[in-house]
Amino acid sequence: MTYCVGMLVRDGLVMIADTRTNAGVDNISTYRKLRVHGNDGKRLIGIVSAGSLSTTQGAMHRLTAGVSNPETGELDTLDTVPNIYRAALAAGRALREARDGMVSLEQEDVNFNASLLVGGSIGGEPTRLFLVYSAGNAIECGPDTPYLQIGENKYGKPIIERALTYETDLYEAVKIGLISFDSTMRANLAVGLPLDLMIARPGQGRAELVHRIDHNDAYFHDLSQRWSDALAHARAEIPAPPYGPGPLGLVPQR
Repeated sequence: MTYCVGMLVRDGLVMIADTRTNAGVDNISTYRKLRVHGNDGKRLIGIVSAGSLSTTQGAMHRLTAGVSNPETGELDTLDTVPNIYRAALAAGRALREARDGMVSLEQEDVNFNASLLVGGSIGGEPTRLFLVYSAGNAIECGPDTPYLQIGENKYGKPIIERALTYETDLYEAVKIGLISFDSTMRANLAVGLPLDLMIARPGQGRAELVHRIDHNDAYFHDLSQRWSDALAHARAEIPAPPYGPGPLGLVPQR
């Protein structure tokens, strides 16, 4: 299990992924799930992955070698696709091929499903963000819901849903995303540090920041403690519920 989020606001793109993989409580490893391709001023493609590690690694190997484009008959790679939409389509074909190559594992009850977030900008195009499913299909992030999640998303979703809009400042979006990770990590041991972070401004082919947040990161620990304290304070400020013994089982409200 893992948790990854991409947020596309007016000020730019944020992609965050944890690094924990596990095959049981006694077999936990760390693998990078945020991959940044290009980052040379002309081509920036960020890809985060969730699900079967063997499937996502197989898909990335296929993307490096090239996957056949049925429309052109040529091989698409992350170095040759002309835009982010084509990158998402190529990633979808690579993911589907990798998954289909493991179909025999169904008989062994092995889950080989995986999903990707693909975002960035090529040649100065507007920055875009896509969610790519195991079947190879994709959906695009838009201003009405300016984020996409994959993996263990249910614990972090309420945080982002309440706080993030398309007009949110870029680094405020980073803070919201990290709070969602803190909430997820507290609820599910299958998600954990280190976290990988990429921040990019609109239409830029080079990331403004690529950073790893590890166990010694002072800001993340401070954020976690401040969020816990703020929740405790907010809970204490809410009046107690007006329910209890009474003629109808309720205390009359004043």
